[in-house]
Amino acid sequence: MSYPFQIQSYDQYKEVYFKSINDPDQFWDEIAQHFSWHQKWNQVSETDMERADSKWFIGAKLNITENCLDRHLIDKADQIALLWEPNDPKEAIRKLSYSELHEQVCIAAQMLRNHGVKKGDRVCIYMGMIPELVIAMLACARIGAIHSIIFGGFSAQSIVDRVFDAQATFIITCDGAFRGGKDIQLKSIVDEALERIDSINKIFVVQRTNCKPHMEPGRDLWWHEEMDKTDRYSALSAKAESMDAEDMLFILYTSGSTGKPKGVVHTCGGYMVYASYSFVNVFQYKPGQIHFCTADIGWITGHSYIVYGPLCSGATTLMFEGIPTWPDAGRFWDIVDRHQVNILYTAPTAIRSLMTFGSEPLKGKSLASLKVLGSVGEPINEEAWEWYSKEIGKNNCPIADTWWQTETGGILLSNLAGVTPQKASYATLPLPGIIPVLLNEKGEEISSPHVNGYLCLKNSWPSMIRTTYGNHERCRLTYFDQYKGYYFTGDGAFKDENGFLRISGRVDDVLKISGHRIGTAEVENAINQHPNIIESAVVGIPHSIKGQGIYAFVVHEQEISGKTILQDEINELLSEQIGPIAKTEKIQLVSGLPKTRSGKIMRRILRKIAEGDIDQLGDTSTLLDPNIVEEIIKGRIH
Repeated sequence: MSYPFQIQSYDQYKEVYFKSINDPDQFWDEIAQHFSWHQKWNQVSETDMERADSKWFIGAKLNITENCLDRHLIDKADQIALLWEPNDPKEAIRKLSYSELHEQVCIAAQMLRNHGVKKGDRVCIYMGMIPELVIAMLACARIGAIHSIIFGGFSAQSIVDRVFDAQATFIITCDGAFRGGKDIQLKSIVDEALERIDSINKIFVVQRTNCKPHMEPGRDLWWHEEMDKTDRYSALSAKAESMDAEDMLFILYTSGSTGKPKGVVHTCGGYMVYASYSFVNVFQYKPGQIHFCTADIGWITGHSYIVYGPLCSGATTLMFEGIPTWPDAGRFWDIVDRHQVNILYTAPTAIRSLMTFGSEPLKGKSLASLKVLGSVGEPINEEAWEWYSKEIGKNNCPIADTWWQTETGGILLSNLAGVTPQKASYATLPLPGIIPVLLNEKGEEISSPHVNGYLCLKNSWPSMIRTTYGNHERCRLTYFDQYKGYYFTGDGAFKDENGFLRISGRVDDVLKISGHRIGTAEVENAINQHPNIIESAVVGIPHSIKGQGIYAFVVHEQEISGKTILQDEINELLSEQIGPIAKTEKIQLVSGLPKTRSGKIMRRILRKIAEGDIDQLGDTSTLLDPNIVEEIIKGRIH
């Protein structure tokens, strides 16, 4: 497969971008022609930003799994589609060709149909990172069922909240999952959740850890047994469900400011086109390359850049069951060399964590196969960017520093690897079809460089959020109401003289000190340059003179004897990097920070602790390590 829409040069990018902004419908019409449709669209798009109403490829019919699988059977049947690296490096890897993955998806789709799953049903998937997770989500998409994947480490209450909100009637899970040195009993967690839910008809259980979970007769079914019972011929001859371009493909829950998760809805046509277009261009994917996205499929990154984007593009995508530090901190690098990975897409959190182990885990690792590196999930600080470039890319791999959200469906801001300019800690330029703007507090567009503003988007794009499930008003109020006519990202950004954008952090994480607006990412980037600091997070606290002061939570490499000296050194760094206005009021040494499983720091919790409002923390069970919160509360500086 060639990619006629892949941009090859900076000049071509500028030409394509100009065209995409001046005639977006014509631009996306041409891109969409390269996919398989049952029926073509009669109108490319229709958008009302104030009503949060966006439609793409109106009137078109398709099935996304035919674009992921069937169309590749002509020339890629024997090519590896899915490459699986197990948690335990001693366990056998699994390789599924496009024809093998197609067969498994068809059989699973038929099996679900046989048990009453139909178009429009919501199916919650709560699994570890194994191939059956990909098979399950594609099987749902093939029959028109709406999948809602729940990260396989969330609590029973998180399952309750999501199943209830989505009004799901089926669950696909595993007996258990392996993650590093842990054995997580997923089915038991589902059973606990079901004590508070009565809407589930069937639970399909994939065997992974052999932990012998409770199986409720008539409700719980072993996946492998039901797959074996399914007639292969009828499964392969069954037609994929014809879906309207605007039919729901999946619901993915993201944390909300109210504490109640938001069910972000993405639809079939526009999401497919944008995930594929962005994958091929940002990573400059070449046929035959191995793409390794280290995210969990429970997050949007896994949806778009492990599954749908790569498979629609006929790529070989690698999924990893484990964690980067088990059984040692060289695990990522072992995987890269073993599978000759060409593209590595990971999070700054992982990069900073691996940096702390020094060069020892890299000894004996070639990493020569790498052509492109990527960063996702949060702004990457300069020190981590430089380490990633030098130690992993050998100063020979472009770094695609990507910015996007669950709600955007795909990457909106990023350099195109090796094609458009890169700049450390900058997401740089928008992809074609995307119009980012910076607004001031009055909602006016800022045209001058070297100014921070609220990052908004003044147009729609094919994979933009369609609604929040069951509550469209929440979608409108959250993203489209604050600045009329714009999509409000909730992030602040800074634009340099070249028009390159740097994300400065969440707007509610922007500090306002003596009238000066300073992004938390900016402050943390400076603090993290201290040689003994692993990571930091800063929040604003009330200050009688400045309005806000800075409270810093700092993860340090070793026990501190001279805390006052450390504070002086940090403030000197801040003064040098940002200015005297950015000095901290309080510094608390911590062993870790409260993070979601995708690596984002929950500053909302840190802000409550810093302000002493510890009775209003909300649910902390969905954090990677909820125990860290108690530790931080005990060490709080009054």
